[in-house]
Formats: sequence, C-alpha cells, structure tokens
Amino acid sequence: MPLNPPITDWSGRTAWLVGASTGIGRATAARLHALGARVIVSARNAASLEAFTVAHPGSEAIALDATDREALHAAAAGVVARHDRIDLVVYCAGTYAPMRATEFNLEVALQHQQVNYVGALYLLDAVLPHLLAQARTGQGGHLSLVSSVAGYRGLPKSLAYGPTKAALIHLAQTLYLDLHPLGLGVSVVNPGFVQTPLTAQNEFHMPALITPEQAADEMLRGWRRGEFEIHFPKRFTRVLKVLGLLPDSPYFAAVRRATGL
Repeated sequence: MPLNPPITDWSGRTAWLVGASTGIGRATAARLHALGARVIVSARNAASLEAFTVAHPGSEAIALDATDREALHAAAAGVVARHDRIDLVVYCAGTYAPMRATEFNLEVALQHQQVNYVGALYLLDAVLPHLLAQARTGQGGHLSLVSSVAGYRGLPKSLAYGPTKAALIHLAQTLYLDLHPLGLGVSVVNPGFVQTPLTAQNEFHMPALITPEQAADEMLRGWRRGEFEIHFPKRFTRVLKVLGLLPDSPYFAAVRRATGL
C-alpha cells in the first residue's frame, strides 16, 4: 500500500530542486524535465545552472546558497508567484569529506551540518507555509529529502557526514507523521554509492556503484509508487538494512571485517 499519493504524471507539475548543479540533483531535474515537469534548479554554481537551462528549454535557474535562509525564502516566494504552486520540492544539496575521530576537524564537521542538515531546515521554513496553504485547498504537494544509507548506522570515515544524514532521515520520518494526514507527500531518499564529484574522493572500492541517471530513475520510480523511503540499489541497501538490525557488538565486528577499518 502506498504511503504517499503516487505521482504518475509530471506534465505541468512544478518541481524545485535545491542542489541540482551536479550529480543526483541534476540528473533528476533532467528526468523530470523530459517527463513534462516545469523544473526549477538551484545551487551555488550559476554557470552550471545556466548550462542546464540552455540544454533543457523552459526550465528555470535560481542561483543561491542553501545555507542562506533569506535567499531560500525569496526563491520560494518567486516560484509560487510565477507558478501559483509547488508540486515537488527536493533537497539534494550536500557536502562530503571523509573523516575519522583521529583526524577530527571541527570546521569541516560544522560545514557538513550547515549544508546537509541546516539548509534543509531553511528550505522547510521557506516552503512549508506554501505547501500547507496548498493542502488546505486540496492541492497537495510533495517534499523529498535526499539523505544516504550512511545515515542508517555509524560507519568508518563518516564522522562528519553520517550524523547529518541520520538527522535527515529522522526529520523526514517526523515530517511524514505531521504532513501525511494533511494530504502532503513526504519521502526520504537513501542512495548507496553514486558516481558523483563527492564520491570521487573515496579511495576505497565502492560496492554496487551506480550513475546519477540510475539514481534519478530510482527516485522517480519511488515517487510513482508512493514510497516513503526510496533506497537503492537494493542489492546493497538491503544488506545494510540487515546489518543495521544487529546488536552493537556483532554490528561493529561486521563493519570492521567488511571495511578493514
């Protein structure tokens, strides 16, 4: 049974993706555009956004920093003013740097917090009034947060990244409990390893590595099915889910064996 209203037709729907200059965000924006959605892409890299709009006629670009609260508010108000509504909001902005406790860097850890989590809160602050107004008139809307399987349980080299993704998962679950009864959709996206500029930093073998386009297809499939948690690739994420059910001692031992760390 779907946990969200399934989205089967994107024609004429307004989709705003924050963090869409590269990787999963950009690939998903391209897929939505191909399916007839009115796509708005946001990120800091104005040149990359402009290139996207040239390649995808009819799309819009709003260059902004996801950690700039006022910029997100202004952008949300502008989208609603131009299109009357927002059908889909996706927070896919993120940063990642490998970190272990023996090399702890407070500034890097706080940057992860600001980009990966606080930026999502700023986006909520900007769009929730509009989504709630739509809900009151029966128009609905959907909010999707891109997290990661790194948020399931602690992993080596994920000291800065993992906790922010765990926070996003918890945030999405709580939002679902509050917003689903009002007719609004909420989903959390938990990818495994995806070939992006961020994962290019990894010096280890990344099992079940997929392309951003494959990730975008999985996200669209999840929205079409009305899923709450959209996780992929299943051959990898299901293993992590089983590991996550283990008590602490066997979990830590299994992770050490698997990673050698």
